[in-house]
Amino acid sequence: MPHFFIKSGQVNNDKISISDKENYFHIARSLRARRGEKLLLIDENKIQYETTIQSITNSEITTKIDKSYPSKRFLDFELYLAQSPLRSDAQNLLIEKATELGVKGVYPVKTDNCALNNEMIDKKIEKWQKIMYESSKQCERADIPTCYPRTTIEKVLTENNFDKVIVFCERIATKTIRESFNKKPIKKGDKVLVIIGPEGGFSQREFDWFNSPSPLPPLPNVAREIIVEMLTLGDMILRAETAATVALGNIIYEYSNH
Repeated sequence: MPHFFIKSGQVNNDKISISDKENYFHIARSLRARRGEKLLLIDENKIQYETTIQSITNSEITTKIDKSYPSKRFLDFELYLAQSPLRSDAQNLLIEKATELGVKGVYPVKTDNCALNNEMIDKKIEKWQKIMYESSKQCERADIPTCYPRTTIEKVLTENNFDKVIVFCERIATKTIRESFNKKPIKKGDKVLVIIGPEGGFSQREFDWFNSPSPLPPLPNVAREIIVEMLTLGDMILRAETAATVALGNIIYEYSNH
């Protein structure tokens, strides 16, 4: 059943009207939908609507609500990914899979060994956001994640208040996700940041920064330091897009089993 995002203001009793150009053209022109066909709609309040098309005019689609209920297709903790952008298809795949796995946002971070220059990263942000939008529709997500502007790891950590920060460093880390969770599991509502480096790996400067006893001072108005955990995904050396997918998937698995 095709899945589309709407606004709650489009809902009127047991009817939903779709007149915005993007959804209208996708449904009426691209899918060539007809009266009597089913559509799955979801609003900003994460309310899912199973609907049947009643009419299609030159500018509006009207559907009847058959069933409505709160969507369950979202994580009950906030999972973010900070990663060094990759070249073309690899980055597109990473963005798509991160969206499917439920991340709330992706931070493209400029690292020392980043494959893309600043100008190229900035040009790609809009495209990556569009991939997130389309992927969210395809996997029937309850919300759409955000692709943030280019930044640095230092800025991400100082400008946000995360409950758990994990960086995956295959060549020097020995602690696993399970060991980390056994010591400090993620709780409902926690904000968790996963950091993945470029294909060439983090620089020695970045490794030293992650590995320092206290990487950053306490955040303003937060009476604690930011602790960065360095973890491993095993003995195999993974490509960056594979590492991101495996890391996010394993974190979600461990969370659901604690």
